[in-house]
Amino acid sequence: MERVLVTGAGGFIGSHMAKYLKDKGHWVRGVDIKEPEFIENPANEFEVMDLRDKGNCLNATKDVDSVFSFAANMGGIGFITKVKADVMHDNVLINTNMLKACVENDVERFFFASSACIYPHELQEDASKIAYLKEKEAYPASPGTPYGWEKLFTEIMCESFTEDYGLETRMARYHNIYGPYGTYKGGREKAPAALSRKVAMAEDGDSITIWGDGKQIRSFLYIDDCMEATYRLMQSDHKEPLNIGSDEAISINRLADLIIEISGKDIEKEYDTSKPQGVRSRNADLTLIKQALDWKPTVSYEQGLEETYSWIEQMV
Repeated sequence: MERVLVTGAGGFIGSHMAKYLKDKGHWVRGVDIKEPEFIENPANEFEVMDLRDKGNCLNATKDVDSVFSFAANMGGIGFITKVKADVMHDNVLINTNMLKACVENDVERFFFASSACIYPHELQEDASKIAYLKEKEAYPASPGTPYGWEKLFTEIMCESFTEDYGLETRMARYHNIYGPYGTYKGGREKAPAALSRKVAMAEDGDSITIWGDGKQIRSFLYIDDCMEATYRLMQSDHKEPLNIGSDEAISINRLADLIIEISGKDIEKEYDTSKPQGVRSRNADLTLIKQALDWKPTVSYEQGLEETYSWIEQMV
């Protein structure tokens, strides 16, 4: 059994990770700027802290063996294209303070949740073909958002802390993680949750609004698969960033259609091309993670979306 700190344990991925580790028998301290939103008692111990403050980071990392770092000011495409300065400021402070605190408190291993947003936007501009993004394609660097730049900067910072201080770091480039017990309203939600909420609130004969033309290509990974991949990465000797996602590309139109089919309702789609829609094509190349961790996704879109929609339908 390890003593583990999970930051961002009040949010979507962090609360799932805390519960996953606790269920495996580890002792888990959860920390967030807010109480857990949807999962009750995900950790053995939970503390409300603002990790932009270095003193709080030092307190949070006391007497733990490893840290899973999910704390971040973030959201879906609507949020990260609108809120830029605060995202950069808050996340750089959190990550810098956490890494330094880990060194000062002799933490052995640090996991950083990076993002597919670090990849050059030039590789993702054509919706007529699927952009399978390989880890090596992060450079020459050209993320399309400040959020992506912050994630890439922190990857480099993790590597630097490994080189200079010997802190073992692991980095995952997440590709659109989704599932139940996560944000589904308020402006920070991502596409599967937002579409599920819209469909759940609609009646037969209504229409829902899709941001963009619906032809944007993405891949989405169910939260249970994400937990298994992240745990394997943290236990492994693989030190370079790894894609954690699905390599099954899907258009936003098809994603919406699947959710509508699950709902059993007769709903039409409308489009608002004035809304942010992100890059045109983004998909995870999983060659490296399959080799390094012997891992691949197991939950289909139909299974994952049914679980997600069912939970959101109950919430609304």
